[in-house]
Amino acid sequence: MDVERSSLCNCAVNFLLEERYLLTAFELLHELLDDGRDAQAIRLKEFFSDPSQFPPDQISRFNTLRVADPQSLLEEKESLEEKLAISEYELRLAQEDILKLKAELQKKMEVPLDKLNESNKDASVNRGSEFQRQKREASFSDLGPLKDDERSDLNCAVKEYLLIAGYRLTAMTFYEEVTDQNLEVWQNTAACVPDALRHYYYQYLSSTTEAAEEKIAMLRENESLLKENERLNLEKESLQKNKDLADGQISALTRSLEALQKDLKDKENLVQDLKQSSEQQRKELNGCRSEITALKMHIEGSCSGRNFLANDVDHVQSQPLEKYKEEIKSLQMEIESLKAKSMNALDSVYSVKSEKEFAQTEEKVVEILEDKSIISHPVDAGVVDHNVSELQATQSFNDNTDKPEEISQELLMSHLNDDNPSENIGNVSKQNGEPRSAESRLLKSDNLSGEAVSDNMGLGTIQILADALPKIVPYVLINHREELLPLIMCAIERHPDSSTRDSLTHTLFNLIKRPDEQQRRIIMDACVSLAKNVGEMRTETELLPQCWEQINHMYEERRLLVAQSCGLLAEFVRPEIRDSLILSIVQQLIEDSATVVREAAAHNLALLLPLFPNVDKYFKVEELMFQLVCDPSGVVVETTLKELLPAVINWGNKLDHILRVLLSHILSSAQRCPPLSGVEGSVESHLRVLGERERWNVDVLLRMLIELLPYVHQKAVETCPFSSVPETMGKQFSTSLLELYAGGHVEWPAFEWMHVDCLPDLIQLACLLPQKEDSLRNRTTKFLLALSEHLGDSYLTHIMLPVFLVAVGDNADLTFFPSTIQSRIKGLRPRTAVAEKLATLCVLPLLLAGVLGAPNKHGQLAEYLRKLLVEGSMKESQPTKRNEIVDAVRFLCTFEEHHGRIFNILWEMVVSSNVNMKISAANLLKAIVPYNDAKVASTHVLPALITLGSDQNLNVKYASIDAFGAVAQHFKNDMIVDKIRVQMDAFLEDGSHEATVAVVRALVVAVPHTTERLRDYILNLLH
Repeated sequence: MDVERSSLCNCAVNFLLEERYLLTAFELLHELLDDGRDAQAIRLKEFFSDPSQFPPDQISRFNTLRVADPQSLLEEKESLEEKLAISEYELRLAQEDILKLKAELQKKMEVPLDKLNESNKDASVNRGSEFQRQKREASFSDLGPLKDDERSDLNCAVKEYLLIAGYRLTAMTFYEEVTDQNLEVWQNTAACVPDALRHYYYQYLSSTTEAAEEKIAMLRENESLLKENERLNLEKESLQKNKDLADGQISALTRSLEALQKDLKDKENLVQDLKQSSEQQRKELNGCRSEITALKMHIEGSCSGRNFLANDVDHVQSQPLEKYKEEIKSLQMEIESLKAKSMNALDSVYSVKSEKEFAQTEEKVVEILEDKSIISHPVDAGVVDHNVSELQATQSFNDNTDKPEEISQELLMSHLNDDNPSENIGNVSKQNGEPRSAESRLLKSDNLSGEAVSDNMGLGTIQILADALPKIVPYVLINHREELLPLIMCAIERHPDSSTRDSLTHTLFNLIKRPDEQQRRIIMDACVSLAKNVGEMRTETELLPQCWEQINHMYEERRLLVAQSCGLLAEFVRPEIRDSLILSIVQQLIEDSATVVREAAAHNLALLLPLFPNVDKYFKVEELMFQLVCDPSGVVVETTLKELLPAVINWGNKLDHILRVLLSHILSSAQRCPPLSGVEGSVESHLRVLGERERWNVDVLLRMLIELLPYVHQKAVETCPFSSVPETMGKQFSTSLLELYAGGHVEWPAFEWMHVDCLPDLIQLACLLPQKEDSLRNRTTKFLLALSEHLGDSYLTHIMLPVFLVAVGDNADLTFFPSTIQSRIKGLRPRTAVAEKLATLCVLPLLLAGVLGAPNKHGQLAEYLRKLLVEGSMKESQPTKRNEIVDAVRFLCTFEEHHGRIFNILWEMVVSSNVNMKISAANLLKAIVPYNDAKVASTHVLPALITLGSDQNLNVKYASIDAFGAVAQHFKNDMIVDKIRVQMDAFLEDGSHEATVAVVRALVVAVPHTTERLRDYILNLLH
């Protein structure tokens, strides 16, 4: 809009100057300057300041002229107007003559196009661009003089523009300057349009070469868009065809799916029919058992009458043997057909129990048929009766209506009517060529019949037990219900009905309302034993659903039972169930509100991982592990770190990913906390206010990092590319190995992770922690000490120490780092004053306690402390860092093994002649008082403070008074209190007001914590 407005203003300026409306142009110049539009007024300024247009001497002469009276001016104006009108008329005539001459000349110069040679064409092409440029630069005068109607239209358009733009003074001057036209009335012509000058401007722009090129570009773009549209339409048609084809495939698949569903439904109906048929067969088998038992009883009765059969042998011999053989053959054929039909039914139903029972029955029938040779001994009444019993059992098995009791009675009567048993015995034996083994075969038949009776009685017993147990359990004392477990397990394992087994399994899991540890162990052992006996399928379909139902039980003991059972039962289910259903159960239990349940879930997840068939669920398991690590319960965290973390590493083998996620979690837990201060650029704006939850998360994640150190070290050793280097210190890295590493010729990512990723991230974390977060700083220190212990003194000296020295702004030797890594280590150096202060406040404590605090660096620690405290106090440039250094030494005092070195350096400062060093010693003693016991306070702290309190410098004395107050606040020992009172009296003897105020201020802080004697002393001071 600003560009358009500027262009319209330039058009108006050009018109006014072309038409010599100088007064109007001069007025427009002033109004543009008043509006602050200096850019549009540049041409007007140049025009009116041009000496050739307005000579200075003429302007000065005009200024000296007297002011003419209006009458003379009016006369001069009229005469000038007459001369101007004449001149304009003559000019118009001359211009018309010029136009005529130009037209004639143009006609003479025209030649046919076909007579022009190629050189003229090339010249015209080369001059085309120049001609277009000259055409664009042509002024209004190139079009010839303005006609009256053109001038009138342009004057009205400029007047309208000046009014619209708000240049009213310029418009008024324009009215006065245009005397030959009435600007109030604009004749109705084609040029009379609203906002006319703007329309003229647009029309001019549209007639230029640039506009034509733009139109051509738009046409080409339109053509390309049309082609693109056609291409998209073709793609749309092809996609529509593909969609129709896909719809046809989907409909075909849908029909196929419906047919499969119908077929599946038919199969299910067939399975149900086969189940019913199998149940009917089972009932028939039970009936056969009962009939076999009855036959056994008849056989035993017939054996008792064997002495009476001796007289009836001749009668028995008269019975044709061929008849018995034929009957036995027909019986065998019928049994074979029944076996085939029964086996088909069993295969369709997939009933393990029915298969077992039918197999037992089949074996019994086969054993009975194997004894068919007994019929060859007609003289043996027991043998004959046994074959009759075989016939009766077979007939009953084939739904024959003859009663076994009747057959047995008829056969017995034939035995009683026989006269010559001995003779027939010999004849029959000779005919068959078989030895007399009737008694042994009878014994085998007796055992078989006993087993059938036992199975039948056992099934009935199981049924009775299953019916009675749910009624018995509620009336048994809770502490004795585990004694029912063998009965419940037996009933679950052997009962044929699945619904009854589900009910008994439910009773097993709900046996005790709130089972204690021992009772849960007994129930779990029962579940494991049951799973071993029933197999995978029944464990999945009967035991696991009960676990799922108990997940949301109101009592945590029951949920704990489920959590403890999952890991144990996983061994007895299919592998694909372990990482699906059982993992889902464990995931639900991890969300439980009870701590013991979450702990058991973590323990059982660790047991479950080695049983997973693959690592497809790794990232889900890793997420669950980090969730358990950040659990608010310390017991759950401990179980996760000691059991689940090693299991995840050994199972997933993704240590690198765990380390990356761990460092990310550590930093994000602190970074999402609000800053300590909102003042941008201050040290406090970089520090974070950690909440209880965030502090806990950072702490446990640092513990996890410590637990991972052995795995990191082991992987670094295993992936070491310098296997030929002899290691004299076991698995610790030697100086020679680090020298090879510094060459930078090989990659060693497992080793570089510690100083390229881990240590810089820990330094970044430290720079987010305020002074009060000693617990997290202490945890980081333990990690650094453990790291140096695992990797050795060479790694500590040449890798860890340079990293932290650079991070606090000191110089360090980086020769043991590859050149590609040195730049990253140098990037840890603080660049600004705020960064230096932050490094001293946050990183220096880790350098002192975690790096130089290692057992083999105590001498270097003492030297570095002396450099900080003694040499630093002598420099005037250090007072800005003095408080941060004191705080770093205070943190070092949280480790008792460093107290001796610190007090040695403090005594050097106390006895020094430098005032700043003494003041620093007093401040440092005040800071470390809470970390010493009463013995150290009496033997080291108080003597040093008494020495400082006797100093002649008042600043040193007042600093020691504050330190005495800190001692009084933390110790209630009578001897210490007496020494403090004596020293305070010495301070008060000076009689100075400042000393009294310092004593009162120092001791008032100790009032809530000190002894009664010192409290009375303070009250006396106040009175």
